[in-house]
Amino acid sequence: KTEKFIQEVLWRVYWKGWMELRSNVWTDFLQDLKVIKSNFKNNQNYSDAIDGKTNIDCFNFWVEEIKKHNYLHNHARMWFASIWIFTLELPWQLGAEFFMKHLLDGDSASNTLGWRWVAGIQTKGKHYSAKEWNIKKFTNNKFDKIKLNENSLPQTDERLYRIISKEFKDAELVENKNLLVFDNNLSFENSDFKNNNFKKIYLISNENETRQIILSENVLNFKKFLLDDQEKRLNEKSIKCERINIADVKNIKENVYAFYPSVGENLDYININNLENIEFLYRKIDKYSWKFCNKGFFNFKKYIPKIVENLE
Repeated sequence: KTEKFIQEVLWRVYWKGWMELRSNVWTDFLQDLKVIKSNFKNNQNYSDAIDGKTNIDCFNFWVEEIKKHNYLHNHARMWFASIWIFTLELPWQLGAEFFMKHLLDGDSASNTLGWRWVAGIQTKGKHYSAKEWNIKKFTNNKFDKIKLNENSLPQTDERLYRIISKEFKDAELVENKNLLVFDNNLSFENSDFKNNNFKKIYLISNENETRQIILSENVLNFKKFLLDDQEKRLNEKSIKCERINIADVKNIKENVYAFYPSVGENLDYININNLENIEFLYRKIDKYSWKFCNKGFFNFKKYIPKIVENLE
């Protein structure tokens, strides 16, 4: 059980590292999504899918579940994505957007690359095909007569994403500078930099006005709760902090540090607005692990003992 837990945590580290080395995958996904959304804005099959009004009961059930609870079991996520792509014949990009909109644990790397994997373009030629017997077995026969396309072929994408050479090196730490902390790093007191004396910590919220993928109200409220919780813990330790919107970061003129937010919406905002006064600080686990993300997960998996030993 311990080994499985470690693997699950490092799956997320792996996806992030894979995306860091091929960040154009994220950029292309967003560009594709804009075009596809325009083309599908009046598509009835798409509307039925996101409203849970298809002729596939289990799929409709999961639509309601993810909207209400903002979570799906990993197995259900794979079934959902496979049905979306191969039975409903909808673009995987729209499905990835739907998950990001509603999942509390939505992550630009694991979500985007997971949908690509199901489609058959992450590991080229290998896709995930949901089977009726599998769904029936693992839902204890809750659903019956599930009509699926079980003979689908993997999708194709001729674009090649070569590894981008990057150096994930911390800025040389100087005490008494301000620190930016984004919504996916809200555990300062457990971070590698908890013993450094920062002048002030800015907790950064990123609302829908500054996002490219619109999040549901539940997810935005959840992120607000996480920010509230981190602010409370910092106050309890008498660490000076302030909550600001990501749009207000442009008003900070002096050089600041930031916990590296990884490829995604927060980093996009920094890059789009050319905020060159920000120096990044990287997690030790990421700096050590990402060099092993140049191939598939099973290649990465053999380095897990070294990664754990390095952390210890």
